[in-house]
Amino acid sequence: MSLPSADEVRHWLRAAAPDPASLPDEGYEALLGADGAELGELCQLADSLRRRAVGDTLTYVVNRNLDPPAVAGVGPEARERLAALVTEAAGLGATEICMQGPVPAGSDDDYLNLIAAVKAAAPGIHLHAFRPPELLDGAARRGLSLEKFLDGARDAGLGSVPGTAARILDDDVRARMLGRPDLPVAEWTGVIEAAHRAGLTSTSTMVFGHVETPAHQVAHLRALAGIQARTGGFTEFIAMPFVPAAAAITAPALAGADLPGPDWRQTRAVHAVARLMLHGRIDNIQAAWPKFGLDAAAGLLRAGANDLGGLLLDGRLAPEAGVETGLVLTREDVERVAAGLGRPLRQRTTRYGEVPPSD
Repeated sequence: MSLPSADEVRHWLRAAAPDPASLPDEGYEALLGADGAELGELCQLADSLRRRAVGDTLTYVVNRNLDPPAVAGVGPEARERLAALVTEAAGLGATEICMQGPVPAGSDDDYLNLIAAVKAAAPGIHLHAFRPPELLDGAARRGLSLEKFLDGARDAGLGSVPGTAARILDDDVRARMLGRPDLPVAEWTGVIEAAHRAGLTSTSTMVFGHVETPAHQVAHLRALAGIQARTGGFTEFIAMPFVPAAAAITAPALAGADLPGPDWRQTRAVHAVARLMLHGRIDNIQAAWPKFGLDAAAGLLRAGANDLGGLLLDGRLAPEAGVETGLVLTREDVERVAAGLGRPLRQRTTRYGEVPPSD
């Protein structure tokens, strides 16, 4: 795909400077093609907007991933193991447990009981769990409306939901990624908005660098901005690259295709344009270090991002219980990144609040 001319990009950079969230689609599409000096200027503009929106502080959360198939089960042994994992995470300083993925169909457990078990083990920990398809699955298993299921999940202790499974919010692109119909965009949007109405915040995400076009990326970001205008429930935006090695799971129809994933130019441009388009709507933009690597994430923190995401503690009891086992940051890692950027550092809660002092 050919890139726009430098003159065209400079035109839209001048237009974006006074009002970055007001460009037409063609303007953002051109900026997504920025390269060279113009890409540097785009990143500088996004970085200045980051400073205006959230200041200079680099934020991160201390969390632990648990894979539902690895921890589900209502028997005493399974529940004791889950409680031990949650308690260990809290003892290591985690303020969040994250769970993504379905409860296995043959399990004797279910979503609401699993939520309650996590919260019983550590009442003060925030549970960030279950994507839109899993929320629909949980409601169907209980024979409840989505709204009643979400109320039950919130009352059981669920604090927020991952805004993943968004991929690209275009039904044709989603079908091309899976090789079959995906959860329709209208239904994905409806589930997220229902979660927000139930008092559950969520992340917002985009998977980029595969068969989508800049026009798809712009439409996706506009859709997220529209949801935020209606509900105010998004806490952050996370751009995640298409990873060919993981395509068999994330986009099976693209597995083996000649798609290398996004390059560094595109990755910087996507983060910077997201900062422009979401300005005044979604303040926090995360540099997804598990997807890009820590050094690249530090570069994205100069291109509009302000958050590093989670440390992803493994713990010692059962490190294999998380889907991203081995991808762990230390406090020293994030301190090094903050020092390199010359920015202060702050541990945050899932909703970007202050972490209470430990006893």
